[in-house]
Amino acid sequence: MHYRSVEVGSHMPSARRLLNKVLKPTGREIVRSKDLVDFYLHDYRDYEHYRQTQEFHNIRKINDVWADEETLTLMCDELRSAFGDDRLIRGLCHGSRNGFEQKFISSLTGFDAIGTDISKTAADFDRTVQWDFHDVNPEWVGAFDFVYSNSHDQGWNPRAALAAWLNQTRDGGFVVLEHTENHGPRNASEMDPFGVRPIVLPYVLTMWFGMDISMRFVKARKPNKNIDVWLFFLKRNVASIE
Repeated sequence: MHYRSVEVGSHMPSARRLLNKVLKPTGREIVRSKDLVDFYLHDYRDYEHYRQTQEFHNIRKINDVWADEETLTLMCDELRSAFGDDRLIRGLCHGSRNGFEQKFISSLTGFDAIGTDISKTAADFDRTVQWDFHDVNPEWVGAFDFVYSNSHDQGWNPRAALAAWLNQTRDGGFVVLEHTENHGPRNASEMDPFGVRPIVLPYVLTMWFGMDISMRFVKARKPNKNIDVWLFFLKRNVASIE
């Protein structure tokens, strides 16, 4: 089953804005098709196109940081409460660009994390491995207490990526997705190919994985962007996700 929309009119945003000014008194508005759907997935020519696109934007935005200390601290507090012990909690952060996530998480008492990025720039940052987060690394299967990402919107095959992440957690571990309205269809593009509305994400996850996972979420305010943020905690209920 495919869940894609076709974007129309995006090549002339100025004309759309002008028309919307004219239409405003009528209570009507011209919108893009992506504004009307709950789920969007961009089509690439091929995998190499995807990889090159991701690396280009990684380099272009290498100093940008989406994650923030307050949201990451909230996640770690939830994880510590869930695990209920004082042992070292090991994590893997996918799509971490300049390594902010794993660096901050590892600065917290009782936590240790590494990160991945598809770009060759990964070699420039501590605790970062160059890796396509869709791929299975046998050494990581069942190896982590948690897997975190705010970059799941960069997945060309998000279902495959999440399956790999769920299998990277130990029994009882969590995949944590930091999700906002900015991860929705409106902002999906060649750069961020996957978009789903926050209130729809649980339905998509249930459709993909059914009873093989369980989930809960914590909603908060993301201070560095001044927007709502949902932390989805996903747990694998079977030995392996196919």
